Amino acid sequence: MASLISHTSFDSLDAYGQSVFWRRILGFREDPEDPNRPGEEECMIFSEDGTQRLLFIEVPDAKQIKNRLHLDLKPAEGTRDQELERLLGLGAREVDDRRNADGTGWVVLADPEGNEFCILRSDEERRATAAVL
Repeated sequence: MASLISHTSFDSLDAYGQSVFWRRILGFREDPEDPNRPGEEECMIFSEDGTQRLLFIEVPDAKQIKNRLHLDLKPAEGTRDQELERLLGLGAREVDDRRNADGTGWVVLADPEGNEFCILRSDEERRATAAVL
């Protein structure tokens, strides 16, 4: 017997704003029968197949310390650096550049409320590095 993850919840100052930001980052959708609206205290977004869900819940206090849990993302298409530019264009902020001269590594970003997440290399980039070794 095991437990299954229903969804991942994020405390937010602006649940709607966070749901819009992450929906654009991940290509997720909202429930058309229960759309997210500005001012709502809880906003859920779903992967296209519905298997991954993120819930943003409004709380009165802002983030105060480093995340103990974060998302590691990888590009569905293109390279890590191309995806980094896209994410920055959507409002992410660069926190720490951990890229190495050999092309390995990652970049730590923050969403509009300061929650950290990372952008890793694509599967294709990792395979190319492994082929050289």
